[in-house]
Formats: sequence, C-alpha cells, structure tokens
Amino acid sequence: MFTSMRTEGDGGYDVTARRMGDLVKEIPGFLGEDSARTPGGLSITVAYFRDLAGIEQWRDHAEHRAAKSHGRAHWYERYSLHIARVEHSNGFERASTEGVCRDSVLER
Repeated sequence: MFTSMRTEGDGGYDVTARRMGDLVKEIPGFLGEDSARTPGGLSITVAYFRDLAGIEQWRDHAEHRAAKSHGRAHWYERYSLHIARVEHSNGFERASTEGVCRDSVLER
C-alpha cells in the first residue's frame, strides 16, 4: 500500500505514472491495483502481487527505482509504503439499475 502527498505541479509525473502502470503489469505475479485520491491530495494505491518475489522484483526494477528517486526529489511531500498479506477479500458491485447484483469473494 503506497500512500502519498504530492508537491505542486506535474513535472512529468503523469507520464511516469502511466509508464510505471504499464511496467508493473509485466512483473510475474502482479495481480492488479486499486487507487484513490482525495480532493485534498492524499493518494492511496494498493498493488496486489501473488508473492513477495513479485514485490521484490518490482522494487528492484531499474526504471521503477529511477522513478522513485525522482519522486523523492521532485513529486512527493511525503509517502509511506506498507507491505501486507490479504487473507480474505470480498466485494459488491451493482451491475445495473435492474437490481442485478454481483458478489465476489477471494480467499487465500
């Protein structure tokens, strides 16, 4: 889980973020991600990997390391990173206005 507050201005951030989004999909074991941003600028991205090996491969990826370094120097006021294991997950999504609903459950 990556939580951050950005500095003012873009300075190439959006281009780099899209590039990182494309690159992480190439990492074996990457399962997906969820992101949200508040009006006040707090951003949270949760990336899901099958195992720690995938996380370590992403951490050590040369382009990702360069982007992290540039981010510390230019894009972020602060950030934190947490690695956790998802033991159970479920969700709900309304499929349509006809009252059809979809439930999903993911268990490890």
